[in-house]
Amino acid sequence: MKHIINCLVENQPGVLARIVGLISGRGYNIETLNVGPTADPTVSKMTIVVPGDAHVISQVTHQLSKQVDVIEVVNMTNRRHLDRELILLRVASQDHHGRVEVVELASLFNARVVAVQEDSVTVQMVGNQETVADFLRLLKPYEIIDISRSGVIAVGREVIEHERAK
Repeated sequence: MKHIINCLVENQPGVLARIVGLISGRGYNIETLNVGPTADPTVSKMTIVVPGDAHVISQVTHQLSKQVDVIEVVNMTNRRHLDRELILLRVASQDHHGRVEVVELASLFNARVVAVQEDSVTVQMVGNQETVADFLRLLKPYEIIDISRSGVIAVGREVIEHERAK
């Protein structure tokens, strides 16, 4: 199972390297990692997707919580949340018919065609993990020339205790 972990961390040099080293040093894999600033410029939010069972995630969250630069760790997997991923991909389209099929498929997933070249179509899509996986599965018959994925970002949909205290 994949777990989504959100960490609020101090926006300091070396924090990302320490956290990645902590997780990988224990033999756990990071499937995706996304880091960005928050409304507070001294704090960054990391969204980490880690595959594993309950024991693996318990170990990862426990070790992350012990880090000096880590302010908060939340396993979002079993909480109400929204998650999204952005993908950009170039799909080969040798003829008009292939191009139309890719454009129609993109439309079904609310994806946007952002560029059309003579031999390919570039599509931008934003969706949750399942929707992105479904879209990519349906594109398998086509040749994907290039793909870039942002990694998952997530935000909770429920009030966490510390937020109530504010």
